[in-house]
Amino acid sequence: MSVKIMSVIPRSPADKAGIKPGDVLISINDNEINDVLDYQFYADEEKLEIKLLRRTVKVKKKEYDDLGLEFETYLMDKKQHCRNNCIFCFINQMPKGMRDTLYFKDDDSRLSFLQGNYITMTNLSDNDVDRIIKMKLPMNISVHTTNPELRAQMTCNPNAGKCLQYLYRMAGAGIELNTQIVLVPEFNDGKELERTLTDLCNLFPAVKSIAIVPVGLTKFRDNLPKLKGFDKKSATEALKTIELFGDMMYEKYHTRVVYPSDEFFLLAEKPMPDYEYYEEFDQFENGVGMCASLQKEFIDALADKREYNETDSNKRRLSIATGVLASPLLKSLAGMMENDFPDTKINVYTIKNDFFGETVTVAGLITAGDIINQLMPFKEELGDRLLITENMLKSGCDIFLDDKTISDVENALSVKVVTVPTDGYAFLDAILGE
Repeated sequence: MSVKIMSVIPRSPADKAGIKPGDVLISINDNEINDVLDYQFYADEEKLEIKLLRRTVKVKKKEYDDLGLEFETYLMDKKQHCRNNCIFCFINQMPKGMRDTLYFKDDDSRLSFLQGNYITMTNLSDNDVDRIIKMKLPMNISVHTTNPELRAQMTCNPNAGKCLQYLYRMAGAGIELNTQIVLVPEFNDGKELERTLTDLCNLFPAVKSIAIVPVGLTKFRDNLPKLKGFDKKSATEALKTIELFGDMMYEKYHTRVVYPSDEFFLLAEKPMPDYEYYEEFDQFENGVGMCASLQKEFIDALADKREYNETDSNKRRLSIATGVLASPLLKSLAGMMENDFPDTKINVYTIKNDFFGETVTVAGLITAGDIINQLMPFKEELGDRLLITENMLKSGCDIFLDDKTISDVENALSVKVVTVPTDGYAFLDAILGE
């Protein structure tokens, strides 16, 4: 495969070697370049022989320095589309008429390494796995079950069971793997969950972590398989199994490995674990330990601010809009803040997800429409600003899932909207207006 060079960074090693925009890259040190992984891996060396379409140039640079070539796309080719039709797929449960990018399902091993995306392995070939092993690329794998027949059934892909061989190959080669299980009642829970956790735990230390998250069901499931969500009883049973395996791994290896997502504790009406429970927070982006991390960071940040409490006479009145899952924690943190800063008044509003359905409880899936509709009766009580998590927005933009913008919320509610990352220090700064 050949890749067209779109631009060359000025004064970069490639520029100094005379490589020009429009040149076509064929290979580096006789290694064919097909995508960004090949390019990054083979361009790291100090001495490079770069074969272009009509000539060959030699480059000398410092090891790991950027060669300086830029291409039409980040991956240097197209993203790989998911080949599955999972019975629990959230994208299949979204309403029609939303922006096209929300319906794209990627399943790309390159994005697993570069951006932390999870893959099912159904797009992998033997050559892909060989390259992952050669380059020692850590991977994030959506396993769901290690029962081949059940995996094929849940993904609606007859090859999904066969692809489990890649999991064992990578683990056997020492590739670091973070894995996840979307748990669906009456499918991969109970004895099937025990089987999957047993198989994955037996792959430790290659399998570094296992996150178990409950299936998310929206109200848009017409013509989709009928699935049950978790209630208090079933969540408690699942949590019992997950904690059992986590305790076993901790006793044997002094690391838990197996973690339930925060949502399981909410569903089971159990208290969230302490910060130390989550160790290195390997599954933070899967909603594992977010509440504990936010609480610990906020308390630490608040302790740092206490020495200035006597001189702080600023009167603040603000509001927070969040989902059902995080609401109890944020109300608790707001209470701590008001106790230390009596002139600060914070209203925490729990936004129910009318857009997707009330079974969806995470803040990241709240729409602007729900915020506007539910806060309109409290418009005069919102204060100087309204804090929301930046996870509600499209990455790098101010657009919510329903294509409304921050400005739409501000205009409707007559309040300044401030986005905050999932970080306790940033949360406190946002409250203080710093």
